[in-house]
Amino acid sequence: DLAAALRELRAQYEALAARNLQAAEDWYRARCARLHERAARSQEAVHASRREAGECRRQLQARLVEMESLRGAHQSLERQLQEMEERHNAEAAGLQDTIGQLEDDLRNTKNEMAQHLREYQDLLNVKMALDIEIAAYR
Repeated sequence: DLAAALRELRAQYEALAARNLQAAEDWYRARCARLHERAARSQEAVHASRREAGECRRQLQARLVEMESLRGAHQSLERQLQEMEERHNAEAAGLQDTIGQLEDDLRNTKNEMAQHLREYQDLLNVKMALDIEIAAYR
C-alpha cells in the first residue's frame, strides 16, 4: 500500500510540478514577450530620438551657415557705410574749403568794388570840377 500511496503521491507531485513548470514557463514567456515588446518600443524611441537629433544637428548647421552668411553681409555693409562716411566727410571738407575760398573771393571782390567806387567817386569829383571850370571859361 505504501508503494502505491508513494506512487500516487509521486504522480500528484509530478503533476503539480508539471503544472508549476508550465505556469512558470508561461509566466516567463509572457514576461519575455512584454520585455521584447518594451525593448522594441524603446528601440523605436531611440531611433526616433536619433533621427530627431540628426535633424536638429542639420538645422543647427543650416542656421550656423546662415548666421555666418549674415555676419559677412553685415561686415560688408559696415565697411560700405564706413567708406560712404569717409567719402561724405571728404566731400564736406572739400565743400567747406570751397566755401572758404568763395567767402575770401567775395570779400576781395567787395574790397575791389569799394576801391573802384572810391576811384569812380574821385573821377566824378574831378569831372564835376572840370565841368565847373569849363563852364567858368565859357
